[in-house]
Amino acid sequence: MEWNAKLEEYIEAHTEKEPEVLAELSHATHQKILRPRMLSGNMQGQFLKMLCRMNKVRRVLEIGTFTGYAAIAMAMGMEKGGVLHTIDINDEIEDFTRAYISRSGLGDRIIFHIGDACEIIPQLSEMFDLVFIDADKRQYSRYYHLVFDKVRPGGIIIADDVLWDGKVLEEGSRDAQTCGILEFNELVQQDCRVENILLPVRHGLMVIRKKS
Repeated sequence: MEWNAKLEEYIEAHTEKEPEVLAELSHATHQKILRPRMLSGNMQGQFLKMLCRMNKVRRVLEIGTFTGYAAIAMAMGMEKGGVLHTIDINDEIEDFTRAYISRSGLGDRIIFHIGDACEIIPQLSEMFDLVFIDADKRQYSRYYHLVFDKVRPGGIIIADDVLWDGKVLEEGSRDAQTCGILEFNELVQQDCRVENILLPVRHGLMVIRKKS
């Protein structure tokens, strides 16, 4: 079946309604921030929130905050007393993102780090229930190696954009980000320590479960 705008509207109409603060955040991001397409959106946000709720998640690591949509969505689904660490290298939109984290009423659950994830991750002493990767596609394999031992047995790693607008199927020369995605997808597929499924949600979600 061809994916089109009407089908997407139908999916949204049969998905839980977007929380008001996230609807406001989405609108403001599209009005004020460059590359608003990077925003997770309601369907993906609800999926992440549900995963957190179903798995009684208490510790989350997000690599790639952007304007905070996914972080807030996941925090909504976390167990009481849970903590979410989110990392972004772009300090130019830090004030915008912090403002919406505060407006969400979940600021006590969200620890926002600004800097290079490859430097920050080794400094975190937490053991995570769920890791969400949505940052520099060239670094996906490196992020995976850095977080793996910090994910509890039975925990989940999710990587966004793993279909990369279909570029993973294009022949010929590929840009560095596409090559990074392809390398990551193969790395996961060959890793006997995990179970994985690639879902065609938005631009592709790789859902990985670390075996017990």
